[in-house]
Amino acid sequence: MSKYVVLRPFVRRFFANHCRFSANFVALNNKQRTILCKQQVTSAFLLPEQKLSVVASASPNMSFVYPDARRDETVVDDYHGTKIADPYRWLEDPDSEETAAFIEAQNNITRPYLDACPVRSDVSDRLTELWNYPKYSCPFKRGDRYFFYKNTGLQNQNVLYVQDSLTSEPRVFIDPNTLSADGTVALSGTRFTEDGSTFAYGLSASGSDWITIHLKDVATGQDYPEVLKKVKFASMAWTKDNKGLFYSRYPEQEGKTDGSETEVNRDQKLCYHRLDTPQSEDVIAVEFPEEPLWRIGAEVSWDGRWLLVSPVRDCRDNLLYFADLSKHPEITGRLPLTQIVHKFEADYEYITNDGSVCIFRTNKNAPNYRLIKIDLLNPAEENWETLIPEHPKDVLDWATAVDNDKLVIHYVRDVKSVLQLHELNSGEHIQTFDIGVGSVGGFSGKRNQSEIFYHFVSFLSPGIIYRVDFNEKPYTPTVFRETKVKGFDASQYEAKQVFYSSKDGTQVPMFIISKKDLPRESNSPVLLYGYGGFNINIQPSFSVSRLVFMQHFNGVVAVPNIRGGGEYGEKWHNAGRLLNKQNVFDDFQAAAEYLIKEKYTKPSLITIQGGSNGGLLVAACINQRPDLFGAAIVQVGVLDMLRFQKFTIGHAWVSDYGSSDDPAQFRYLLKYSPLHNIQPPDNVSRAEYPATLVLTADHDDRVVPLHSLKFIAALQHAAAGTPQRRPLLARVDTKAGHGGGKPTAKIIEEHTDILCFMTQALGLEYVK
Repeated sequence: MSKYVVLRPFVRRFFANHCRFSANFVALNNKQRTILCKQQVTSAFLLPEQKLSVVASASPNMSFVYPDARRDETVVDDYHGTKIADPYRWLEDPDSEETAAFIEAQNNITRPYLDACPVRSDVSDRLTELWNYPKYSCPFKRGDRYFFYKNTGLQNQNVLYVQDSLTSEPRVFIDPNTLSADGTVALSGTRFTEDGSTFAYGLSASGSDWITIHLKDVATGQDYPEVLKKVKFASMAWTKDNKGLFYSRYPEQEGKTDGSETEVNRDQKLCYHRLDTPQSEDVIAVEFPEEPLWRIGAEVSWDGRWLLVSPVRDCRDNLLYFADLSKHPEITGRLPLTQIVHKFEADYEYITNDGSVCIFRTNKNAPNYRLIKIDLLNPAEENWETLIPEHPKDVLDWATAVDNDKLVIHYVRDVKSVLQLHELNSGEHIQTFDIGVGSVGGFSGKRNQSEIFYHFVSFLSPGIIYRVDFNEKPYTPTVFRETKVKGFDASQYEAKQVFYSSKDGTQVPMFIISKKDLPRESNSPVLLYGYGGFNINIQPSFSVSRLVFMQHFNGVVAVPNIRGGGEYGEKWHNAGRLLNKQNVFDDFQAAAEYLIKEKYTKPSLITIQGGSNGGLLVAACINQRPDLFGAAIVQVGVLDMLRFQKFTIGHAWVSDYGSSDDPAQFRYLLKYSPLHNIQPPDNVSRAEYPATLVLTADHDDRVVPLHSLKFIAALQHAAAGTPQRRPLLARVDTKAGHGGGKPTAKIIEEHTDILCFMTQALGLEYVK
């Protein structure tokens, strides 16, 4: 389902293997930017006697004969004196005929199995029916106009509308659905000029992180002739005169850059583009040639005077520089920078400023974050002032200046949203908005505007958009728009939060959502979803696919907030990263054990699911505790922990995982790396693997497909000649990426396949 989320600092928006998997991130304001058969097995992979024996059956337990993928035993790496074989290294080449044949062979086993599901049409039809409800973002004002995103229900991409006032008739401003027949071209990053006259928007194709930036005249709706290319992980920031745009881009490189390549992304520059000129005339405003792996975030202060530059190296912490743009009315080359922060040891996120005094959100000496004031003309750390101190328990998740003299601050309290209003100058608390148990999933508001909108969502509510008018006291939120889903009665369901003990005694929160009064007889199927990484919060959100699981399979959805995330600040994150990563897996396994102990379910009815870093979580857990789960959904997972840093943006993840280049970290990574800990089952000392579906896509340039391909090849090889009866399958999508920008049709198809896999593998019953 498409949802609108507020994400946190620059780096987490782009490199945190997005926890809100498959979400469409929508630009809301300058603080929350771009915040979703014929069975023909290739003979090259089968021994002659196997050609007729590859069978896909609806039976939950059967023997599968898998493609006989070539093993090259000559590929051996030496890690600090330890020899590690990598027999499927050839699958790292996405362009080889052998890799293409392997992918075809996998899909030709998987597709019949999924299509044989006897209730496939019921599942698909119900998903489509429930998905078909209107979805809206918060309105946001730029210049004299309001804009908002809307999806009428089943449109592949969200449409951006414009209206002259909140009550006037909306008009289509840009409709990405017209840009491709199959909906695989998506908006990815947008930015208006301060006066709302010009619109910069990124387009991505087939789910790739690569975008092209286009520029549109808002009044006429016509695009300017220039197109900005070689853009990925881009900041976009207009100068105050509305004449030019700072943006991040990569240099020309050999080979393709369409999202199916694996080369490391390096040498990003911050460029300046003057409107209505060709890209060839753009100048490099900021670069760090001695640091080729840095990405360069940039923001122009709300008054236009300062360019705040925040280089990031990994997936946490940034440096901080600034340039005084008042001294450079014409930007003709590199800008002189003054450095404020010299060490990668904390996050710094610009909020607003008055003159030279800027407010930043930081976790420097504040694991739960605080707001500080830094005078750019006197920036020494000993002169920094605390505006909003760190809360002892709640995490200060984001802040935005509004109505000239106020701050809206979003806290996370036991994984639930708290929204407050504070004085800008003093930090004094004004009021706390009364919101339900759930999440603020979208927000819009600017310092020079006297109104805000925020979007409340929960496990049982698709969303209510509230408006607050600061011209009217008291500041009372009013319902601007409420979303309803036809055929869904929230009163029939319940969502509760429990706390359970992990292996080391740590108390971990978990949401459990199901039909009310569902009997606890250990016979309910459970969908256990987790992430646990990169300081990302997994807060309540509405999901049609989970609703179908609960409504038609009498299923229970469980979402534990395991360590490695940011639900309890940097301490919670640190407890699940680097040499503490095993805590993440322990927390997840303990969640399953809790559900069994409390008689919600039994191991054979538990499906675990996770994407990206969550895919790593799921794959590691089925290696460590195959007896604990009945099925596993591994989506675009990071699975080769010894080589992930060698591809595209993988080098940025070393802040969470460490690197095999470090001897101590190598030894730790080797202990849990999913690819390197696969063991053949014997049903004596080693249980068979849960039924496993590994999903990836050909244009995933975030977590490249080679992770999934090597993992499924090794898993199927280990299962050969063993008691393994449950299926071990892979689904490789085309014209799709890591999840962002995925068209609705593909999302529904993917969720249909996942629910059908669970039905087949666990013998579930669909209740109409």
